[in-house]
Amino acid sequence: MQKQTSSNSHQNAAQLKTKKTLHINAFVLLFLVVLIAAALTYIMPAGEYERVDKDGRTLVVPDSFHWVDSSPVGFFHAFTSIHEGMVNAAGIIFFVLIIGGAFGILKATGALDALILSLTKRLGKRELFLIPVLMLFFGAGGTLMGMAEETIVYIAIVTPLAIALGFDAIVGFAIVSVGANIGFMSAVLNPFNIGVAQSIADLPTFSGMGLRIVLFVTLYSAGVLYVFRYAKKVKSNPGLKFSGHVKEDTLENIDQTIELTKRHKWILFLFLMNFVILIFGVIKLGWYITEIAALFLLCGILIGFVGKLGPNKMADSFIDGAKELIGGALIIGFAQAILVVIQDGKLIDSILFYASTALSELSPTLNAIGMFVVQLFLNFLVPSGSGQAALTMPILAPLSDLVGVTRQTAVLAFQLGDGISNSLFPTSGVLLAGLAVAGIPFTRWIKWVMPLVCIQIAISILFLVIAQMIHYGPF
Repeated sequence: MQKQTSSNSHQNAAQLKTKKTLHINAFVLLFLVVLIAAALTYIMPAGEYERVDKDGRTLVVPDSFHWVDSSPVGFFHAFTSIHEGMVNAAGIIFFVLIIGGAFGILKATGALDALILSLTKRLGKRELFLIPVLMLFFGAGGTLMGMAEETIVYIAIVTPLAIALGFDAIVGFAIVSVGANIGFMSAVLNPFNIGVAQSIADLPTFSGMGLRIVLFVTLYSAGVLYVFRYAKKVKSNPGLKFSGHVKEDTLENIDQTIELTKRHKWILFLFLMNFVILIFGVIKLGWYITEIAALFLLCGILIGFVGKLGPNKMADSFIDGAKELIGGALIIGFAQAILVVIQDGKLIDSILFYASTALSELSPTLNAIGMFVVQLFLNFLVPSGSGQAALTMPILAPLSDLVGVTRQTAVLAFQLGDGISNSLFPTSGVLLAGLAVAGIPFTRWIKWVMPLVCIQIAISILFLVIAQMIHYGPF
């Protein structure tokens, strides 16, 4: 008996040790990638393409690749890249902190708690139906207006709501992030990826929409089923819940006597109007994170006055809200350090050259899939959809003509590769910022989302094969 107890204790200790080794701090992971990237600058030859400015975009000139002197990143430079990454990512870092501060003011008014309690009472046992409805909303935002940075704001609302409804932080984050990313991938009318890519490939803007609508429906159905299935498991087994750092907002800790007062309704109306102005500004006025951050700061101040917080209370609440996101904001800077090392080592163009050379040796169908794989991994180096289009499409568009792939199929491969990896790579500032808001460790998210990514890859390959079979065009 004693021997069995001793054996069990050793087994439990081994399990605890295994679990401990599986957890990698995001900062450690990113710094290791920085060091690996720096080491690659000593191994891989450096190269460059010539570039030209066209319609306000910097495009790569095909067939202009040439080798250049290596530019290895030294040991100390690997450390200075952290600061450079922080500086380069300053825009989105401060965007995240300002958004967090504005939500700190909103939370201090009590309107968010009152809304959550009111919704949970009204929904009753129908809370699961909220998943397909909200995912359709965010999917539409992604496919019609390229919703990306804007999702960070919604995550701060949906995550505590999901927890209050008996789900967890992962469900709340996935409703917003997976929904918007499905839209971004299918890109029915997304001006930031499909619009730019088709323009560079000399295709009619937003042509080929029919297949992309079918793609959206397929990806949406798969995404909703995946999130719905997990949400049901969490609902039936509360031990699976992961609440992140918003567990203080769960239904059990919200004052059950809170009523949604007229003052709360005015605050929430102001917050809703903030989103209306945001959508108008993004679509009509070309707003980006600077203007969006300013809008939320102004909204937070107005909400504070309506909520009778007073200037000092508003300032304290703003700091408390920003404080919750400081870890995630710093992670964004670390992720940018990887790009600093790759760019300083002049490796991006070399990787693109090797990839395009390998593609030219494949059959047409495999070439379409190969383009997708290239775009998938290049998104690690160039996480911007429009930036990746400007880098790769000037090369892949003429290459597609030579290898029997339509340009429209090449663009489809680009949008799918770019979109899928937005849920995976730590160089995506939007992903890291959203995870920070929800309080989800990067490694935990990767473990959860990887099966869905594999499903999306399979769907992407299927649609690329169909596109190749039907000569997806007009050309």
